[in-house]
Amino acid sequence: MLTRVLGFVYGVVCYLIFFLTFLFAIGFVGGGNLYGAGKSLVAPRSIDMMPAGAPESLALRLIIDVLLLSLFAIQHSVMARAWFKRRWTQIVSPSMERSTYVLIASLVLQVIFWNWRPIGTERVAWDVHNSTGRLVLEGLFWLGWLIVLTSTFLIDHFDLFGLKQAYCYLRGVECPPPAFRTPGFYRGVRHPIYLGFIIAFWSTPRMSIGHLLFAGMTTAYMIVAIQFEERDMIRAHGEKYENYRKHVSMLTPVKFWKG
Repeated sequence: MLTRVLGFVYGVVCYLIFFLTFLFAIGFVGGGNLYGAGKSLVAPRSIDMMPAGAPESLALRLIIDVLLLSLFAIQHSVMARAWFKRRWTQIVSPSMERSTYVLIASLVLQVIFWNWRPIGTERVAWDVHNSTGRLVLEGLFWLGWLIVLTSTFLIDHFDLFGLKQAYCYLRGVECPPPAFRTPGFYRGVRHPIYLGFIIAFWSTPRMSIGHLLFAGMTTAYMIVAIQFEERDMIRAHGEKYENYRKHVSMLTPVKFWKG
């Protein structure tokens, strides 16, 4: 019983670290772009906030940022694959596997946030000064994050982030595998979580070059990650998911699921 209690506490701690990281991410992405370069929203760091210390060359800052984003892409993709999980669960309890994945992903994101190097706040791709235009972009920024969070609850937020598995472990029962469902946003797009991130990352009145690098690389990664995830979904759900793909668009809500 003590082991199960400790496992549940571990799952709760991992979830809380994730949720704080999620809030930090909102401030990191939006702080310096919605409220002016060098300012923060929720987090004490933002994409365009220059860290203390000696200035680094532009080339070095670019290399650091690309490596940081690549680190997350590798971790997020490799640890989510079935072949890795089979090996990983020989070390980590299957009941704690999801929580551990969430914990490591959150820590990698924190490494990115705290080591990110701005690419000069004076370099911008666009800078919207019109008050209506700024208001629209700020609204889309918040809408994107709302879509992300809402989409996780539509499918099973606590299963997705390991808390459900930890609770099942505490009770000494096996969690049933998540069923394939298409509630809410999932009837319009297959990947509303990724769509929400894309909207949030690109909706800024002031698109610095550093922010453009971040948005561009993360968007490219998400499009690639979808291909791997859909292969896993086809293996898990077969013809049901294939039929879903035929009726519902990947990211743009131009077709609607009717089944």
